[in-house]
This record gives sequence, C-alpha cells and structure tokens, in this order.
Amino acid sequence: MKRAATAPEEEQQGPQGQDGLEEAVTEGEGALRYAAPALEKGLDILEALADSPSGYTLNELAQKVGRKVSEIFRMAVTLQRRGFVQVDENDRYTLTLRMFELAHRQQPLKSLVSAALPLLRELANRARQSCHLAMYQGGRVVVIAQVESPERWSFGLKVGVVMGLTDTSSGHVLLAFRDEIDRARMLRAHIGVEGELDMDPGQLFSILQEVRERGYSAMPSKQTRGITNIAFPVMGAADHAIASINVPYIERIDQKSAPDVTQVREIVDNIAARLSALMGASGYNDNE
Repeated sequence: MKRAATAPEEEQQGPQGQDGLEEAVTEGEGALRYAAPALEKGLDILEALADSPSGYTLNELAQKVGRKVSEIFRMAVTLQRRGFVQVDENDRYTLTLRMFELAHRQQPLKSLVSAALPLLRELANRARQSCHLAMYQGGRVVVIAQVESPERWSFGLKVGVVMGLTDTSSGHVLLAFRDEIDRARMLRAHIGVEGELDMDPGQLFSILQEVRERGYSAMPSKQTRGITNIAFPVMGAADHAIASINVPYIERIDQKSAPDVTQVREIVDNIAARLSALMGASGYNDNE
C-alpha cells in the first residue's frame, strides 16, 4: 500500500529560496560552471535507492546521501508524487519502475526489444527453456525482455531485474565483446548487486578471454544450484556487444524428450546471430 510522506518537524529551503531550484553559478579559471542543488538531491536519492532492494526510511536515506532529513524531504515528496518512488506501511522509500519505463521509451531500446521478442519466443519454443535479453546499464546488467518456457514449469528472471556484471554469464558476454577502453570504463563504473560474488581481476580476465575465444559463455549459475547459464552476444552496428541472450538451462531427467545442453547452445547461437543481423552487425562472433 502506498502512503503519502509526512513532513519532518523542521524544513529548510535552499539558500537562494524557491527550494533551492535556482542555478548557482561559480567561476573557475575563466569557465562558468552551473549547479542545480535540488536536482543533485533528487539524483542522489534515486541512485541511493537503486542500490537498495529493501529501501530506506527517510532518516536512513538522509544518512546514505550525506544530507539532513530537512534537506531531502521536499525532493522525496516530489519524487513520490511523480511516481519515481513509493512509501510502504513502514515508511520505507523504494524505487518504482518509472525510470525503467522511461528507458524503454528510448527508440534504440524499443527497437532492440521489438526485434528481439519474436526471436526470443522462437528460442523458448525450440529449446523448451526460458530465456531473457539483458544489457549493460550503469555498472550492472539489467534484464530488458524475457520469455518463459512453454513447459508446465520454468525458471526465468523478471524484466527489470538487475544482475551482477562480473559473476554472471550475461555480464561476461557484455564485457568480453567490447574493446579494451569500453571494458575498462564498464568495470570502473561497476556497482555490486545484492549477493554478487567478489571476482579476482586476474580470474575475470581469464574468463573473458575464454569467452571471446569460444564466442559465448556457458557456466553453472553462481546464484542458483542446478542451473547452467548459456549466453551469447547480440552484436550491434559497431560490431561490439549491445546485449546478451541468456538461457538458464534446466536439464530434464524424466521421460520427456527435450533438447540437451549442446542443442540448446546451438539454438541460442542461431537466434543471437539473427538478432545481431537485425541490429546491423556486419559480422557475428568475429573473435572466434
């Protein structure tokens, strides 16, 4: 149940009035630099909440962003009113999917998802497994599309879920099929997610080299026992990975006939190559 936030006993306006919305201008070595204090507060709040699946109370949120409660209250209320955050019965603030919805309005992302969904459905039907499409975003991996297995049971990840960059097959594919400059930038921006395992840089380098040589990642899940993750890159016009297609493979042990892990890997390869062609890639897995 969503609740309206209640005001703290003390409120402060920005030093320039109107809730600090005016731009503060400072000069430095002949260059003008502009600051928007209220916007900074809002972005601090959104970034802090993005790192916490359980959210924060207003006091905890103020401590997290290094500000007083009275400094962030108006911004928190505004973000709630605009639908970016919500408040539960325990007065804990959490993010809604509003930013994710906005991201999906971007034409490149809409085009990718629109082109991918029919192929993901084909993949699920041919492999008899669930599958998802993921991409790098802000130091993590986010699921942007998902199709469930047609079987009576399935295992899959929800759209909007964030995953680790360094301990998942999707993350390995997204890192492996970028140039060194992009890869370094992605790793510098890396933000750990809940439960993400520490990865030794040398070990990660070896894994990424192996993924590049094979053209894909296939490894037991480091999050769920009994799952083998099979991930292939979706290449873009610049011939680097723009997304990854992942199948969290579950082996059947009853009498039902189903594609084995080798067959599923071949299916994923085929689907990823076709999606890459739609995205303008001039070649596929040239690193093989």
